[in-house]
Amino acid sequence: MEAWRTLDRRELLSAPPWVRVAVEAVRLPSGRVVSDFYQVELPDFALIVPQTAEGMIVTLRQYKHGIKRVSTMLPAGLIQEGEEPLACARRELLEETGYASSQWHSLGVFVVDGNRGCGRAHLFAALAARRTAEPQVDELEPLEVRLANPPDVVQAIARGEMVALAHAAALLLSLNAGLIRT
Repeated sequence: MEAWRTLDRRELLSAPPWVRVAVEAVRLPSGRVVSDFYQVELPDFALIVPQTAEGMIVTLRQYKHGIKRVSTMLPAGLIQEGEEPLACARRELLEETGYASSQWHSLGVFVVDGNRGCGRAHLFAALAARRTAEPQVDELEPLEVRLANPPDVVQAIARGEMVALAHAAALLLSLNAGLIRT
């Protein structure tokens, strides 16, 4: 396999830190030129699967306007410029849920959309999470913190209540790695 060669790139939309959209002209290894290959650049984010010492998963019920519905989610947030992914994960867990943990495990870094770019998901499991503060509620991110047994969260995925792929993948990766107790 050979990499494609970028011949031209034109930015169509720039709204940092939220999104950048560009169109590229690329030459394929066969020599064919594709003049309208779109790239969507989204910021990297950290996503956390927090489990309490009692074995409960800290979840959120949250309205997301992009999907225009309430969904079961896990704590997550955008990595700020200059911020390390784990620092972001710690901050987001505390801000969104009021929970903190001293036992962190990386589940990996994954591309959200291999065709378009679309940011990277830095996935973490946070074990023995404990409530240390009140969540910081934001009008743009209405949420409700809920504790759930791991099998109930898996069932939420199966029922279509957890619709964000990165969230479902993080939970299943943490179960597969044996980090989350059922």
